[in-house]
Amino acid sequence: MTAFALPGATVVVTGAGSGIGAALASRFAAAGARVVVNDLDAGAARAVAARVGGHACPGDAADPSGVAALVGFARRRFGGVDLYCANAGVAPGGGIDAVDEAWEAAWRVNVMSHVYAARELLPHWLAAGRGRLLVTASAAGLLTLLGKAPYAVTKHATLGFAEWLRATYAHRGVTVQALCPQGVRTPMLAGADAMSSALLDSTALTAERVAECVVEALADDRFLVLPHPEVATWYANRAADPDRWLRGMNRLQQDAERPRG
Repeated sequence: MTAFALPGATVVVTGAGSGIGAALASRFAAAGARVVVNDLDAGAARAVAARVGGHACPGDAADPSGVAALVGFARRRFGGVDLYCANAGVAPGGGIDAVDEAWEAAWRVNVMSHVYAARELLPHWLAAGRGRLLVTASAAGLLTLLGKAPYAVTKHATLGFAEWLRATYAHRGVTVQALCPQGVRTPMLAGADAMSSALLDSTALTAERVAECVVEALADDRFLVLPHPEVATWYANRAADPDRWLRGMNRLQQDAERPRG
């Protein structure tokens, strides 16, 4: 594997109307990439594209026809896609009380959007012997996130699919990386429930810092992109002694349930 060169590369970023996606689009454009900005919010996609000198292609990144249109736009305009950042995501809250619609939305956006992207991209990348997919998975996919069962569970699936793609296609020139930040100062965190805010807010990074970590990771092809380095230690501890780790997480849950007075 070789370092990815951003100057002149065609980069597609989904969920780029705000937050991490907008920061990625801005950072890639500043490095000389040709950036296609995608978001379900057409106005937000056009505003970010105008600001960074990119090209807006609004649409639903969790719908197969929307993904086909997005990839087709990049191919017609630039001849192909060098880097696809599957960044769109949703974070519904709730546990066993979460409604079916919340689970279905989380599955569609947090998991199937990556499947649809891979279906569109892989035939061309495999034929060319090169291509790169960056999946925004979240530290919740490595650990978990109390209070948000649909989010935590589907982010585990996101990571699992990214791992499968990396293991299956790395020798054929396709590089897959998983971006797994903890709290990031985005609209998603701003609208988080009290438990998520308590767990994530104190160590939250700016979206711009996360984008910088991604650029650094493009240079060495690491699978896990960890803007919060401490997540690597927690992930290792979880694997080494899952019972101890789960006891610790349950203590956090109990603490969150205690009345404050």
